[in-house]
Amino acid sequence: MVTYLKDIFDGAGKLSLFTGRFFREIVRPPFQINEFIRQCYAIGYKTLPLVSITGFIMGLVLTIQSRPTMSKFGAESWLPSMVSLSLIREIAPVITALICAGKIASGIGAELGSMKVSEQIDAMEVSAINPYKYLVVTRILATTIMVPILVFYADVIGIFGSYVGYNVHGSLGLFRYFSEVIEHLDFLDLMPATIKTFFFGFFIGLIGCYKGFNAANGTASVGLAANSAVVTASLSIFIIDMLAVQITDLFF
Repeated sequence: MVTYLKDIFDGAGKLSLFTGRFFREIVRPPFQINEFIRQCYAIGYKTLPLVSITGFIMGLVLTIQSRPTMSKFGAESWLPSMVSLSLIREIAPVITALICAGKIASGIGAELGSMKVSEQIDAMEVSAINPYKYLVVTRILATTIMVPILVFYADVIGIFGSYVGYNVHGSLGLFRYFSEVIEHLDFLDLMPATIKTFFFGFFIGLIGCYKGFNAANGTASVGLAANSAVVTASLSIFIIDMLAVQITDLFF
């Protein structure tokens, strides 16, 4: 038990130092703009198909499952606003972040882990290239920016999926449906949900880079780094979401 707790605190300390180095390196030139743009493309654009399918199914299933209950209370007209609020406030941010944790964090962990094992990172240091700035800073910044964009995209696709689900047993125009959604949305519905997605993206990138950058020697450590990155990033998403809900409840 003592050894287990020691490992936890040791890992927390190393992660804190790793995070502190990120904030130091982010303000120091040179800035790897080309690598940052490449990572945004790899993280954002290549994740769109998976986010599109998931977002559409979320809206569709939530609407179809909620409709019978809403009909019993004669509140079927509230279905567009109820589904959209559920998607925007909680479901879309968390599910999209979990998808990104599974796809992006594991990819970053495996990529950097393989570079660590094959001594490519050591070769970059010998060549007077800062591997942390080139490999870590660009990836964390890319995830921090692209995850909120992917969540917003999932919101829109999810609402469209809800529109399709609503029209399985009804008839309502697309413009009218989105008007109903926008009419019942408030700024306070959007702001907390948007802010927490930046934290989701930051920790997905941070944990993926940390696990890969500190992979042990041996090919088996690459798989362990990728697996550990997914588990830890997913857990951090739930913790951040729990804290965000509590803070929102206190101040909003």
